Amino acid sequence: MNDLTDTFGQSVEAASFPRSFLWGAATSSYQIEGATREDGRGASIWDRFSATPGKTYQGATGDIAVDHYHRMSDDVALMARLGLNAYRFSVAWPRVLPQGTGAVNEKGLDFYDRLVDALLEHKITPFATLYHWDLPLALEEKGGWLVRETAYAFADYAEIMAKRLGDRVIWWATHNEPFCTAYLGYGIGIHAPGIKNMQAAMTAGHHVLLSHALAVPRIRAAVRPDAQVGITLNFTLIDPADDSLETRECVRQEDTLNNRWFIEPIYRGSYPDHYFEERHTLPPAMEAGDSALIATPIDFLGVNYYTRYVIRARANGNGSNEAEIVVPVPGASYTEVEWEVYPDGLYKLLARLNREYAPKKMLVTENGAAFNDQWNGEDFVSDPQRTHYLRTHIQAVARAIRDGAPVQGYFVWSLMDNYEWAYGYSKRFGIVYIDYSTQQRIVKDSGRWYSSFLASMKR
Repeated sequence: MNDLTDTFGQSVEAASFPRSFLWGAATSSYQIEGATREDGRGASIWDRFSATPGKTYQGATGDIAVDHYHRMSDDVALMARLGLNAYRFSVAWPRVLPQGTGAVNEKGLDFYDRLVDALLEHKITPFATLYHWDLPLALEEKGGWLVRETAYAFADYAEIMAKRLGDRVIWWATHNEPFCTAYLGYGIGIHAPGIKNMQAAMTAGHHVLLSHALAVPRIRAAVRPDAQVGITLNFTLIDPADDSLETRECVRQEDTLNNRWFIEPIYRGSYPDHYFEERHTLPPAMEAGDSALIATPIDFLGVNYYTRYVIRARANGNGSNEAEIVVPVPGASYTEVEWEVYPDGLYKLLARLNREYAPKKMLVTENGAAFNDQWNGEDFVSDPQRTHYLRTHIQAVARAIRDGAPVQGYFVWSLMDNYEWAYGYSKRFGIVYIDYSTQQRIVKDSGRWYSSFLASMKR
């Protein structure tokens, strides 16, 4: 029997997954590529943000990251040795269009051409994400996601990429986690461009959704007939700490913010009821037809899941309540970024998305954990907590599939340790360890386990 044999719970048979299931790992351009000033690449909002004192841990930037731009061929060969049959990468918009619009940088396009060809040569399915937060700085200086013109610029860029890679790339995601783009970047300012204004977050979120909708038909017109076009959203399970009415209302509002803000316009054609007034903002400026356009059908939903929040109501001193996250949850374990390890949440999420929105296909496009990995200078890194995390979350995916969820892929976050945004290089999510002083790649025990598991799926 081909199964996931473990000491942590039930086994998972290979029959739990479709034969065409995508087993991969994910990365993003700014987190791994480096070479931020080479071969005509323009600056991104993360280049400016990370270079601003006090914005990132120890002032770390992605200038070098893990040097994937120069080590791409070796990294693809490493993926092949691990047995991945898919790889999710993102394209750096400013590497292709240094000013965000206008003249194309052919050297930038050539890099992604070579990447796709290398993946296919190793029988690895390329999965392209067009936006993973590195907006060209030139566009930010014109208003960024706060102006409607950026949505049209994105659609132009998406068409350029689709025309160049569409004969070989089947899987296309327009955006990765628009919640983070809007809320973290424009609402609370802990990501680039560092704006702290909730009204700005609502505006940015709408323009990201509009850009997605404008891009979908232009991608489809340029790619293979069997291409799959969708979007990747992040979700966090929200559970109540008690049964009080106040706590349940906080749960509802936090669920709306974290989980319904972007999926409702895409699948139901409108923002959640009372969403903007509950955020104490006005609705974003919309033009006639925006809602119908944003609800353009997509081929798949990418699902990013890491953790859950257990919350309770807390009086805020203004005569109302606010949500308080309960940490630690009794009996729970946590990652290095203080996220609870809760694999059952992935099952519950996939089941809920299937029940409430009925996507044609779903893929778990990110799932992983940061732990304090230590390398002893040998050819291995022991990380049993990550192995356990991956094992139990894959079990949750298998359970969701058995219960009818149309999940067709699973991508570990991340292939390699990398630049982890405001955390700099202090948090390691990879199944491959990076020694940043030498850029040496060392497969962790979790990577060896994943490789062995993937081999068992093929037998």
